[in-house]
Amino acid sequence: MKELSTKEVQELLKNDEPNIIDVREDDEVAAGMIPDAKHIPLGSIESRMDELDKSKEYIMVCRSGGRSGRAARILENQGFKVINMTGGMMAWEGEVK
Repeated sequence: MKELSTKEVQELLKNDEPNIIDVREDDEVAAGMIPDAKHIPLGSIESRMDELDKSKEYIMVCRSGGRSGRAARILENQGFKVINMTGGMMAWEGEVK
C-alpha cells in the first residue's frame, strides 16, 4: 500500500485536486475535515464502493492513519488505486472546513 505524509498531501493540494476520502465517523468530521474530501465512514466503505471510480487514485484519511489504512486495504483488494495518509488528521496542519 502506498503512503503519503500529511505534508506530502498538503503539497499535492497546492498543485492538484486529489481525491480524498475521509473515513472517520460523523462526529469526528463535524470538527473539521480537509476541504473537498468525500466522507465515507469506514463501516460504510464496502457498501459505498460503487460511488468510487477505479480509474482514479484516492487518498484515504482518518484520525491517526489506522482506519484509513484498513479502508485502503479493503479498496486495494477490490482493484482501487489508494494511498494512506499517515498521521491522519491529528498530524494535519492544512486547511479544514
